[in-house]
Amino acid sequence: MMSDRDYTLIIDKSGSMSTPDQAGGRSRWDIAQESTLALARKAEQFDPDGITVYVFSGRFKRYENVNSAKVAQIFQENDPAGTTNLAGVLNNALDNYFQRKASGQTKPNGETILVVTDGEPDDRKAVFEVIIQATRRMDRDEELGISMIQVGADPQATKFLKALDDQLQGVGAKFDICDTITLEDLEDMSLADVLANAIND
Repeated sequence: MMSDRDYTLIIDKSGSMSTPDQAGGRSRWDIAQESTLALARKAEQFDPDGITVYVFSGRFKRYENVNSAKVAQIFQENDPAGTTNLAGVLNNALDNYFQRKASGQTKPNGETILVVTDGEPDDRKAVFEVIIQATRRMDRDEELGISMIQVGADPQATKFLKALDDQLQGVGAKFDICDTITLEDLEDMSLADVLANAIND
């Protein structure tokens, strides 16, 4: 399943990502950079055209064909600031997938979207809506997967991500395409390991 699949990474760059609450006094943003690099290196082995990376706060920016060499540049160009408009960036990433699918440009095994975020989105309901609508456009469960990865320990964010994990089908999603991982789940795993796992699932 790892090969012949596209990977999109969505990174939260809201203001709180600069919080230095990670091991060794590093910020959540530093950790996100490290993990993005690890993912890009891993993905390069079986997806030579690189990964798609989004960074978002109130607005988002999309980077195509990102290889490990390009990751540092993305992080240099972006500083944590602003709000958490997760619905907007997810909507763009999912629309992009369905457009490519319609024109026969997706990989046979579909796509995995990984979201690295530390906070609760500006509009929880909108995030649910976007994902539910996407599941209704899907033909099979495996074609699309969204992994939400929480950095930092905001209890509201944990609650929201858990709801996404558990309640999607109860509120009308055709497939249960979301799974979430919090730092508690991580324990001894680094974020890099988690990203590798999401690729392997």
